[in-house]
Amino acid sequence: MTAETTVNAYLRTRVLTASPEQLRLMLLEGAIRFLRQGRDGLARKDFEASFDGMSKARNIVIELMNSMRPEVAPELCAKVHGLYVYIYQTMVEAGMEKSIAKADKAIELLEFERETWVLTMEKVAAERRGGAAAAATAAPVIAEPSPSRAHQPLSVQG
Repeated sequence: MTAETTVNAYLRTRVLTASPEQLRLMLLEGAIRFLRQGRDGLARKDFEASFDGMSKARNIVIELMNSMRPEVAPELCAKVHGLYVYIYQTMVEAGMEKSIAKADKAIELLEFERETWVLTMEKVAAERRGGAAAAATAAPVIAEPSPSRAHQPLSVQG
C-alpha cells in the first residue's frame, strides 16, 4: 500500500465519520488551504498553480453556500450567504486581476469564518454537555480578531 493510498483511505474515513459540523469545518479548512496555494501561485507567477488552487477554493465556497439550511435560520443564512458571495467574488477578482491583496482579503475572511465556526462548535458542544450553565462559561460565538488583524475592521464591503 502506497503512502498516497493510505492518506486517501484516512481522508475517506474521516469524511464518512464526521458530523455535519465537522464536515463544514473541513470544507472551510480546505478552502483556506487551496486559496493559499492559489495565492502562493500568484506570488511565484505560476498561474497554473494559482488557477488550480483558486478554482478548488471557489468550488468549496459554492458547496458551503449550497449546504446552508435557510429553513432553520433564514436571517442568519442570508447574512452568511452574502458573506460567501463576497468571498467568492473576491476570489474571482483575485484570479482575474492577479491580485495578491484580494487573495489575502479572501483568506482573511475565510480564516475569520473558520474561527467563528470553531467557537460556535465549542459553544454547542458545551451546551450539549452541561446545559445552560456550561454555555454561560463557554467561549463567545463572535470571535475576537487575532492580533495581526486587531487594527483592521472586518467588513464585507471591501
